[in-house]
Amino acid sequence: MANFSKSHVPQFSVEVYQNEYLPEGGREVNAIVTVVSTGGGTTGGVPLAGAALPPAQVPGRRPKAAVVIMVDCSGSMDYPPTKMRNARDATAAAIDTLRDGTSFAVVGGTHIAKEVYPGNGRLAVAGAQTRAQAKEALRRLSAGGGTAIGTWLRLTDRLLGAADVDIRHGILLTDGRNEHESPEDLRAALDACAGRFTCDARGVGTDWEVKEVTGIASALLGTADIVADPAGLAADFTQMMENAMGKEVADVALRLWTPVGVEIKFVKQVAPTVAELTDRRTEASPRAGDYPTGSWGDESRDYHVCVRVPEAGIGQEMLAARVSLILPDPSGAAAPQVLSQALVRAVWTDDMVASTSINPQVAHYTGQAELAQVIQQGLDARKSGDFDGATAKLGRAVQLASASGNEDTAKLLSKVVDVVDAATGTVRLKAKVAEADEMTLETRSTKTVRVKK
Repeated sequence: MANFSKSHVPQFSVEVYQNEYLPEGGREVNAIVTVVSTGGGTTGGVPLAGAALPPAQVPGRRPKAAVVIMVDCSGSMDYPPTKMRNARDATAAAIDTLRDGTSFAVVGGTHIAKEVYPGNGRLAVAGAQTRAQAKEALRRLSAGGGTAIGTWLRLTDRLLGAADVDIRHGILLTDGRNEHESPEDLRAALDACAGRFTCDARGVGTDWEVKEVTGIASALLGTADIVADPAGLAADFTQMMENAMGKEVADVALRLWTPVGVEIKFVKQVAPTVAELTDRRTEASPRAGDYPTGSWGDESRDYHVCVRVPEAGIGQEMLAARVSLILPDPSGAAAPQVLSQALVRAVWTDDMVASTSINPQVAHYTGQAELAQVIQQGLDARKSGDFDGATAKLGRAVQLASASGNEDTAKLLSKVVDVVDAATGTVRLKAKVAEADEMTLETRSTKTVRVKK
């Protein structure tokens, strides 16, 4: 494990869990990479080599942040009338949670995007006066019009892009489907915004499309969730804003270097949620690529790296991959800062016990990734009328959730199926399922639990 012990924070550590032993002819190497960030600041206390620290990386300095809140103001937000009021109250609660000095704006979203506050393409700076002005502007929000989320994101990108800040974040609330632009328009907007700001997305009520909301959060490295009862919005928005204010460093990348002949099968985040990163690689050098991880505060995350190595004889060993945590220099003038790194190894052995042993972390997270997948497959099968397929997939999900101790997911599954025997995955589909329960299971299907110690 590589670590930093200096007093400045955050400090990052990277630790690899794997069984490095392969049988003769074995080629697939799996490793769980645990990344831990503690404290604030932005370089783990390590100065950038050969360059003065940019202001964002001066130890002990709070990073400058900008947040844009996107509030759905389409016509459906008037049904019931309390929904719009709850959205206004939630946005006001989020504004109250902003740290003094944070740049912020509110965008009203329909089939077009409008600046609610402060306007004129600007961001306000959080303080007593601007908070009061923003909440006054929120009182004038009314519902009417369609939904074109791509326009909201593009306006948010313009507002955040003009800010001289370290961390850029969006919060998006919608209650309906994205019916007033094509899926291609939304995808193009997400592609344009990816890497420029992170975004948490929330669906309120039950008339929105889960895959749209989770797709937005996934593309922009944020969280997604359902708020089935609009009365819960204020607490949820407050929590989201507190999390955003806790971020201390942006644009951290997981860099994977592999020797000649090694093929990368996949790279995915597996805790606290499952997120596929394989296709998001950007080349850093002929043998290395960077996978985005977004912004960090005090937290830890786990990643599953799987590589395919060339065949080798008994007794041989090789470096299968080097995993580094990278912080780019915002100005581009200096080389990226290596915050921490660790190694993935491969050793060929004729010891059958050693080569067939599965590392507990690898086994656990392989199961958690399968759990997320079979829930999605089961719910899709249920919607299409394939009840036998749905029963089999959701039964497997119950079995995996029970075995891994994922109690939250097990509770959500129990609202969609009657569990006969969790250990064997024997279940019956419920005849009637509340729409909110099914959507909650789908939205939260990627949430994982850590390995039981």
